[in-house]
Amino acid sequence: MPANCDSFTVASSVGDYEVRLGRGLLSDMAERHPDLIVVADDFFRDRLPVAAERVIYVPATEDDKSLERMAPLIGRMHALGVNRGSHLLAVGGGVVQDVATFLASIYMRGIGWTYVPSTLLAMTDSCIGGKSSINVDGLKNLVGNFYPPREVAVDLDFLHTLDAVQIVDGLCEAAKICYAKGDFAGYLADGPTVSSEPEAARAVVARALHSKRWFIETDEFDRAERLLLNFGHTFGHAIESGSNFAISHGVAVGIGTIIATSFSLQNGLLTKAGEEATAALTGHMVDLLAHVPGLSDKVAALDRKAIVGRFDSDKKHRADMYRIVVPVGDGALELRGVPRTEDGRALVAAAFAAGLDRVQNDVR
Repeated sequence: MPANCDSFTVASSVGDYEVRLGRGLLSDMAERHPDLIVVADDFFRDRLPVAAERVIYVPATEDDKSLERMAPLIGRMHALGVNRGSHLLAVGGGVVQDVATFLASIYMRGIGWTYVPSTLLAMTDSCIGGKSSINVDGLKNLVGNFYPPREVAVDLDFLHTLDAVQIVDGLCEAAKICYAKGDFAGYLADGPTVSSEPEAARAVVARALHSKRWFIETDEFDRAERLLLNFGHTFGHAIESGSNFAISHGVAVGIGTIIATSFSLQNGLLTKAGEEATAALTGHMVDLLAHVPGLSDKVAALDRKAIVGRFDSDKKHRADMYRIVVPVGDGALELRGVPRTEDGRALVAAAFAAGLDRVQNDVR
């Protein structure tokens, strides 16, 4: 293990797996897994920092994590001689992770795999938990499964490849996760900044991962506590898809937390202490979002009626009930049901309006 590398284990019903956090973690991957197949973000074509004879490059777009794109990739794996004894190494952000998780889980009924997240969003959030989420017919994350990797190697050197928006993506998710765990003050004390160097970002990444590990180990299959991590997601997915993905996932989640908080404020769900706690969170989100060029104009261009329609079709809702995670009381998160009626839809639309107005006006 390289020097200055942190390590911890995530417990899973299908087998525990190790998470390593450090720098220079890819150097020995080919030696450790002789029958290696790499699935990597096309961004790393001709500069992949690991030696491998078999590599499949995947464009990291929402279109490329669609169900119809999976069959050609499976065919490509077969043509490259991938078998049950092969090991898949995924290098990339959330799209590559979703694709690789799905492929590894279904190819020959499952092969072992390792994930190396290349974006701060994946490093702080999605790299642990083992979920794949695949789009179908333009509907985001409609299908998927749980299939944890054998190992996660969080190589902080990849932060040098990211722009400011990608850093904001990751920090929005990290802030949300730590808030959900009740450790937002600790997150702020770590000094998260958009200009973080790898070593400066280490504490933020570690805190977010340890916070998320609690949710994963407590509720591996999203039936109770882990559902609280949907804070900002249900609103955010509607914004992300409604912008034709011009607004990135982490940024949309950041906006979504502001909208969810607006819902709580408009419906009297917060005490004075809760208002103060959520004000600290949403204020931090606004500060992060201010680093996203042109975001105010992108928000202004959204068709808000269509956005509410996207929200209406989210897979997390029930037939008679919208299901949203919102802060209540002193600021703790709660999964709430909102009747799927005209009145309920009006409450949702009002929260969207207030949250989007704030972002549009405050991030200039």
